[in-house]
Amino acid sequence: MGRVRKTLTRPAVIAVLVVAIGGMGFGLYWFQPWKLWQDETVDEALPGVVEASVPAAAARPSEPSEPASGPAKPSDPAEQPAVAAPQTLAGGELISHEHATSGTVKLVRLADGSHVLRLESLDTSNGPDLRVWLTDAHVTKGKAGWRVFDDGKHVSLGRLKGNKGSQNYLLPKDVDPSSYNSVSIWCDRFDVSFGAAELTRV
Repeated sequence: MGRVRKTLTRPAVIAVLVVAIGGMGFGLYWFQPWKLWQDETVDEALPGVVEASVPAAAARPSEPSEPASGPAKPSDPAEQPAVAAPQTLAGGELISHEHATSGTVKLVRLADGSHVLRLESLDTSNGPDLRVWLTDAHVTKGKAGWRVFDDGKHVSLGRLKGNKGSQNYLLPKDVDPSSYNSVSIWCDRFDVSFGAAELTRV
């Protein structure tokens, strides 16, 4: 027992133990394996439905006014609010790359002219440093996700909010959505796609 204690207290052995423990800690931080068993669910509604009231005078010619005490008029469809709905420009189905991935993606133009990328019913693995990318690459089934989408033109829309659910990602104003063909759930730490979808124009 004394010999073992003496061996463990030698400077070289202590240095090796420190390096081993440090390396183990760095490996856990870098790979974050516990995330494979931790799901983050995000459910967001599609933004951007704007109501604009149509003035009655513009909708129909003026009519004689009724006394305030007169019977109430039934609502006129011309006076109902007009709803400016978001418009889907492109969409596609997510396929699996490095991890099993499913769900749909939509490229949507909102009433104010801005664009959002919407992930619906997303189901993929959690992982370190996951991002949502728009890319100019084409998606091929059965092809590995390593170093595919970072070879060409791509733009990051930010960190993945959750590995499950429906969520929205606003495109920067200087990004032309027509310049991109696909969407990738991209692990920036290991340069690999968890899953991707080809964008088909509507």
